[in-house]
Amino acid sequence: MKKLSLLFLLLSISFLAADAVELNKDGRDPAYVESIIGRSQKIVDKLGVKNPKDAENVRNIIANRYFELNDIYEIRDAKAKQAKETLQGDAKNDALKTAENEKDAALYRSHFAFPAALSLYLDEKQIEAVKDGMTYGVVGVTYTATLEMIPSLTKEEKALIYAWLVEAREFAMDAENSNKKHEAFGKYKGRINNYLSKRGYDLTKEREEWYKRIEAKKKK
Repeated sequence: MKKLSLLFLLLSISFLAADAVELNKDGRDPAYVESIIGRSQKIVDKLGVKNPKDAENVRNIIANRYFELNDIYEIRDAKAKQAKETLQGDAKNDALKTAENEKDAALYRSHFAFPAALSLYLDEKQIEAVKDGMTYGVVGVTYTATLEMIPSLTKEEKALIYAWLVEAREFAMDAENSNKKHEAFGKYKGRINNYLSKRGYDLTKEREEWYKRIEAKKKK
């Protein structure tokens, strides 16, 4: 009986926690908040969340992640700036390294807390869609383009390419701006190209033939 009561209490707390997600907008520039809300809402609009309250909560979770990332990097930058202005030599280097380590630790916690919060309202497929929305859909665009460019890819090669792109997305999720997000994907695209070259694919030739197929389709 006690176990059932405890379970009921835990479930009740879970439901209460899921009832309202407050937007972490206090102290932020209203124009910036409005921009982030709009960006987050565009992602939510594609998820098919039927309950309006759930949709709002998901939007706030996404927006809060953007705010949190901004805060993490602003704190890192402020500490780095102070170290550069007030310290010298090893002391400065140690302070800069500490700022980076603290940033990484904060990102680590945030990275796993984010999908956990979304899971209160979304299924796994929808959470993947949120991640794609926050990283410009690069996984799908790159994967589709690679398959179209090299139709002869094996099942094993396709699986590995997709897995690497998904891994790149996890790093891009934590990046501080759009350029850094694309850099994260760029590293993995380079890895994919090296892998395919070692597998015997002539990427220059494959790309040329792909462009020819695209032009042929246009003429039709």
